[in-house]
Amino acid sequence: MNKKEGKIKKEFYKLSKELEPKPKLLRNCINAFWVGGLICVIGQGLTDILLNFNISREDVVIWIPIIMIFIGALLTGIGIYDKIASFAGAGTVVPITGFSNAVVSPAIEFKKEGFILGVAAKMFTIAGPVLVYGIGTSVVIGIIHYCINFL
Repeated sequence: MNKKEGKIKKEFYKLSKELEPKPKLLRNCINAFWVGGLICVIGQGLTDILLNFNISREDVVIWIPIIMIFIGALLTGIGIYDKIASFAGAGTVVPITGFSNAVVSPAIEFKKEGFILGVAAKMFTIAGPVLVYGIGTSVVIGIIHYCINFL
């Protein structure tokens, strides 16, 4: 590379940094906060509805994550969750619906590669490490808890 090409690359880099849009950090944080909160309010509303139908609290605690995961998967499947996520960012990642989206999105993307090598193999590419470390950590904490109570 000669000096002229190096100078052009430096100028291009400088111009691209100047013209790069600046992130709207405050707006993004506010959107993440209220959309994530809205998802949690929906979960609480569903909890209250189920409790009003005289379903035991133990059963409601089991059914709410199932319902929220289904809603997240359904909205991902019909393309709505991605639009919400592009608006709210991290506000859609933190609730359990974000986990559902992380499992369903790669499955949809790789379905053309077949059920086994596409959907099944790629389904946990994003969520897999979360599961592995989450389960591994809970096992370690469980062993520590057992040892402390055993003494």
